[in-house]
Amino acid sequence: MTDPAPASAPAGIDPRQPRVAAAITATLLALALLLALTGAGTRTGTTLGERVADPGLLLSAVLAGLFAWGFLAPRTAPWGVLYRALLGPRLPPPAELEDPRPPRFAQVVGFTVVTAGVLLHLVGVPFALPVAVAAAFVAAFLNAVFDYCLGCQLYLLLARAGALGRPARG
Repeated sequence: MTDPAPASAPAGIDPRQPRVAAAITATLLALALLLALTGAGTRTGTTLGERVADPGLLLSAVLAGLFAWGFLAPRTAPWGVLYRALLGPRLPPPAELEDPRPPRFAQVVGFTVVTAGVLLHLVGVPFALPVAVAAAFVAAFLNAVFDYCLGCQLYLLLARAGALGRPARG
């Protein structure tokens, strides 16, 4: 038997929703990676203008914004709205609901990784953008295909260590 969620835990979410969002995100990250590998991010000596106009940077910046939306306003984030409007009503109800905090934390991790790549790209660090986007892609792919959320696992590890404001469990 599992421990019940603490009284302060937010209402559960359909566990399929973050997985669908991860599939869409992984697809967009794959495109961003392809663009980043063929753009200014792999060359040295590029100007700031060239780096700013890089299509890989532009798509990555949009994805960073979507990650931020996912943790700042998860009820209105596009992939969740899309799931709840189009896919969720056509599926049977989930067997159990999931705590939304780990997937929300995973959005923070995705935002942090992609934003770091964007910023490093802007200051001219070669390959920073493709490496950051590739790391985010791997995480989204693992979640979408294998239902293994790296950000969620990191959340649970930090929560057990008491680093997220919850007491450590014995």
